Amino acid sequence: MWRFSRSSGPGGQHVNTTDSQVELRFDLAKTEALPPVWKERALERLAPRLVGGVVSVRSSEHRSQWRNRETALVRMAALLAEATGPPPKPRRAKKIPRGINERRLRNKKARSETKRGRSGGGWD
Repeated sequence: MWRFSRSSGPGGQHVNTTDSQVELRFDLAKTEALPPVWKERALERLAPRLVGGVVSVRSSEHRSQWRNRETALVRMAALLAEATGPPPKPRRAKKIPRGINERRLRNKKARSETKRGRSGGGWD
């Protein structure tokens, strides 16, 4: 469902008379367009953004209502694509190679020696 209103900000007389801000609302809870698995996943992931099962996207960066419509559609599509995508693969913990740990400790030791060498004085 589309909703139009006046954009905020500067722009003169034209802005005061045209409804260029666009709000696109999609009733995610009642839609039949998505498969049940995707719908369930999207409802779970977008829960903080939902108001009564409806997700909304606004666009007002362009002066033209038509371009704001296009921007809102792209945003909504991206939002739904991200929300309905498969869950990321679980991260598997791997052992840190011994060489990396030894190199880190060696660098740490060298830095310590450098700093300790600064406090000797002896600049006579």
